Amino acid sequence: MSGSAPHGKTWVGRGIDMLSLLILSCIMWGAGTLVPGHEGEAAVLGALGFLLLAGTLLSELVEVLGMPHLTGYLFAGILAGPHVLHLVDHASVKRLEPVNTLAIALIALAGGAELRIATLKQELRSLVVALALQTILGVVLIGGVFALARPAFVANLPFTGLVGASMLWGVLAIARSPSALLGVLSQTRANGPLARFSLAQVMASDIVVVVMLAAAITLARPLLDPGTTLSTSAFRALGHEILGSVSLGTTLGLVLAAYLKVSGGQLLVVLFALGFGATEVLHYLNYEPLLTFMVAGFVVQNFSKQGERFIHAIEQTGGVVYVVFFACAGAHLNVPLLKDFWSTALLLTVARAVVTIGTARLSSLIAKDQPAVTKYGWSPLISQAGIALGIASIVAAKFPSFGSGFRDVAIACVALNEMVGPVLFKLAIDRAKETKAPTPSLSDVEDAPPAASV
Repeated sequence: MSGSAPHGKTWVGRGIDMLSLLILSCIMWGAGTLVPGHEGEAAVLGALGFLLLAGTLLSELVEVLGMPHLTGYLFAGILAGPHVLHLVDHASVKRLEPVNTLAIALIALAGGAELRIATLKQELRSLVVALALQTILGVVLIGGVFALARPAFVANLPFTGLVGASMLWGVLAIARSPSALLGVLSQTRANGPLARFSLAQVMASDIVVVVMLAAAITLARPLLDPGTTLSTSAFRALGHEILGSVSLGTTLGLVLAAYLKVSGGQLLVVLFALGFGATEVLHYLNYEPLLTFMVAGFVVQNFSKQGERFIHAIEQTGGVVYVVFFACAGAHLNVPLLKDFWSTALLLTVARAVVTIGTARLSSLIAKDQPAVTKYGWSPLISQAGIALGIASIVAAKFPSFGSGFRDVAIACVALNEMVGPVLFKLAIDRAKETKAPTPSLSDVEDAPPAASV
């Protein structure tokens, strides 16, 4: 065998990956041409298999460029999805949404299990300062940019309405992506100040965003509709949701810890049951599944001796699920919207990035963070995904006067952040030298002596 390509595979292996991807794409195109409009079980299974294989192969190819695997999963979904090459139709992507439910449950369980009380105590000052500045300055400054830009869909709103819409955009802008964070950490197996702080900050920010969204909707409604008075019912509902989610999460965590200690068998079945069944029950009870599963994972890790075993089981289960999850997320992204709203989306995306980086640096200086956090602490905050899209959908439903345009521009911004954010975070993790097995760069391989032929 002759010389190797970067990241362990030979150049021949990379070529085989690319050829396999082309053959798979041709097969899917041929199937769609011969059986147009087919939406049965075979189409769904075909879409599932194709997204899994295409995502895996493309992740191996983008790894050569130093990109995280989930970027390959996303690009596979974007290219194959109904908005680009049409290899996978919209109906099939829609029917694969249960995989998203399972993935989110696993992501939340893993995120909670990665949070350790000792780490939180060490990072408490930094975490409080960072969350406070990112929340307050993020909402005010990014909302201010939105008001100054005054996109077309809010052009006819009065000043008070513009203030309300800007407040809602500011809350959407501070939403992060736990799935992107955990996807990169899972690949790199990173461990260090930056990885630990990033995990704590992104997971904690989810709780803050849930609270801020309820507050923003309550405050924005009288601004957008003068006939509406300020009501505290939303705050009572929020308190019920948070307390109920924490209580159920604690109970679930204790039950999981007891099960792992007594038996621990068939964990795959248990995790699938939690991902599908428990999520539906939580929705019925009006509790937040993400928060509930995060608390459950946290309890297993910190109040039992089963934490590492639990994390290992999630990693084994989640490997395949994450590929399909991110590929489906890519297929859902309406790429043509970038063409329609590219100027507004680019302005708001750049403004969000500038404010995020600036406030992260400021909070690190105030809290006197470690050098890696001070330099790269902003990097996990760029990505956006499901939570931001969920906020956009809620705003569209509650404020129909401008909600449709709000949602469309939000989708365009999320598309940009979702494609760029994971790459920036992986680059930061590599630069901070926190990966367990750093991979050589292209220049290192080119400078190295050629390997002997076999």
